[in-house]
Amino acid sequence: MSRDLDLAFAQVESAFAQSQNLVRVVLSGHRRNMQVQSERIDIRPVKIKEKISLQVAENDGRQTTTKNYQIGELDFASLIRSGYANILVESTDQTISLRITKKGEALLHEDKAVREQNLEHDRVKERLLSPSDPYLIEIGISDAKGVVKPTRMDKYLQVEEFLRLLVPTLNSAISAGQIPKPTEQDPLIVTDLGCGSAYLTFATHQYLRSLGLAVKVVGIDIRPDSFKKNSEIAAKLGISETIEFRAQSIDDAATSKVDIAIALHACDTATDDALAWAVNSGAKLILVAPCCQHDLQTQMTQSPEPWNLLTRYGLVKERLGDLLTDTLRAQILKFHGYRSEIIEFIGGNHTPRNIMIRAVKTGAPVDPEELKRYQELIGMWQVKPALEERLAAN
Repeated sequence: MSRDLDLAFAQVESAFAQSQNLVRVVLSGHRRNMQVQSERIDIRPVKIKEKISLQVAENDGRQTTTKNYQIGELDFASLIRSGYANILVESTDQTISLRITKKGEALLHEDKAVREQNLEHDRVKERLLSPSDPYLIEIGISDAKGVVKPTRMDKYLQVEEFLRLLVPTLNSAISAGQIPKPTEQDPLIVTDLGCGSAYLTFATHQYLRSLGLAVKVVGIDIRPDSFKKNSEIAAKLGISETIEFRAQSIDDAATSKVDIAIALHACDTATDDALAWAVNSGAKLILVAPCCQHDLQTQMTQSPEPWNLLTRYGLVKERLGDLLTDTLRAQILKFHGYRSEIIEFIGGNHTPRNIMIRAVKTGAPVDPEELKRYQELIGMWQVKPALEERLAAN
């Protein structure tokens, strides 16, 4: 470890030790060739039975687990040296931000600031999207009084949880150098494929802009009425320079650059259209929530032994088809240089379609063993994934 990095860690530890002033700590990203125990760790002081403890929330990209520690019990020194690339310590009077570069260099930044501690143990979950924001009213999520409509609450929560996964993944990709840090001259390009009523399109634009990120968002949908309505809303909100809509099929959509491709509940093979477009366009980050995976289910006419015991039941066969479809999609993305995973992005009580495929372009070579297993799986079931066909056609 370099002397500069060791000194930076010592400064972070010193700030953390002032527990009476601590507001929060955030650890995210990972250093080159190092693995971390969670994608993100949030630490904050809480009052439990009149005593101050430290609440540690760890998010592994799928779920968040929380544990409370007594002051002095948490091994903070080991935690910050365990591989995280970004460390933020906020106190009531200052902010210390440490970023560790790919070369292991320490970039330390200090700011004076005034903040208040919130020591409530069971505080209400902070919302990313204010229900009273004008764009939520314009797109019909909230009513004229700025209250989320009961009939739109599930959609509101789906969009918000989508953003909760998008932002840390984006920050990690920027820290790892997989996505260049955006500027107003070279903004982050986000494309929402099959945007429909543009709930996610507008939310992504407004939230990323609120974080100070230079971003240009493009919403693509084949329906002319969606294009007209969404474009009118963008003009009314005065954001047409940084958000645009196109009345095109996904296949016909063209762009000179795309950093992030997103899609929320693209139905059946529209998900494959979105994924194929993202791969062919060189998207560096892909987040897609699939819906209605019927294509492979219709191909599952002969189940290999002993799987016919499951597929004799229609509901079970449908769910097995869903899992098989998304598993093959994730594997195909790996064969095109992506690190892919399948995660749950919201609880099943809000939508049964609560799976997300998340992929980051790393350029990793194809693992022959992974390819062999993929070929064995499609051979066993005698199916042809739509995504494979679409990518083979280009």
